[in-house]
Amino acid sequence: MTACNDSPATLAELLRAAATTLARAGVPSPDADAETLAAHVFGLSRGELAAAAFRGDAAPEHAAVAAFDGLVRRRARREPLQHLTGVAPFRHLELRVGPGVFVPRPETEIVAQLAIDALRAVPDAAPVAVDLGTGSGAIALAMATEVPHARVFAVERSAQAYAWARRNVAEIGADNVRVELVDLADAFAELDGTVSVLASNPPYVPDGAIPRDPEVRDWDPPAALYGGEDGLDVVRVLSVVGRRLLRAGGTLVIEHGEWQGAPIRALLQADGWRAAATHPDLTGRDRATTALRA
Repeated sequence: MTACNDSPATLAELLRAAATTLARAGVPSPDADAETLAAHVFGLSRGELAAAAFRGDAAPEHAAVAAFDGLVRRRARREPLQHLTGVAPFRHLELRVGPGVFVPRPETEIVAQLAIDALRAVPDAAPVAVDLGTGSGAIALAMATEVPHARVFAVERSAQAYAWARRNVAEIGADNVRVELVDLADAFAELDGTVSVLASNPPYVPDGAIPRDPEVRDWDPPAALYGGEDGLDVVRVLSVVGRRLLRAGGTLVIEHGEWQGAPIRALLQADGWRAAATHPDLTGRDRATTALRA
């Protein structure tokens, strides 16, 4: 049964039918996803939707229900929710996303926080920050909007992801962000030795560790996921580029998987970084490692 089978008479019945469809497909949060899709299609906030369902409001007109049913079918095939709505929340931002760009995750918000805290501590009038491999622009835009006196530079080598980042920068109106289409290894030679904070969410999944979630495995760009045999190929590049870009005492922030903190600290220490430390996300899993440029 899908959302419009048997023409549900009320909005509440429509939501229950959609949630049942999604649950049968193995979607992890069927009720929440059904509500998010309904709010998106029917032009309501989640609060307005809940109130309407509680009141027993009638289901919307047929064309709207058909559009909702189509999105429920796609979500049941495990197409990412964010692709269906076209947006992904990240901290206080709402970012445009879709095919060809990595969907920002809630766990990356702690990575952005570490970068923001370091950037706020810089005494310069216009500190410089860099986001390498920016994807949708999530970390770069978080730094730019939460530390508005900073100058933020970002690079992305995927043309599709770069287009999404440029769109997000334009729609948010962050005129203190510059995004370039270039490999992170070649980023911003003109900034060498002047950057205060360098942040990155690189591809860090080992090549043999195929993600179980279809939304990740089948939809996120492979170049944004896989980082070589041990997952640390790009981290090794970040260590080299970071030593080029950062000024003495500058902060490096790298996102990684929960088992990668120790090898990343060892890698950075061997390369001459100081004070390497690993930090947990809100679930208590190791999520980011920071270090200081010697």
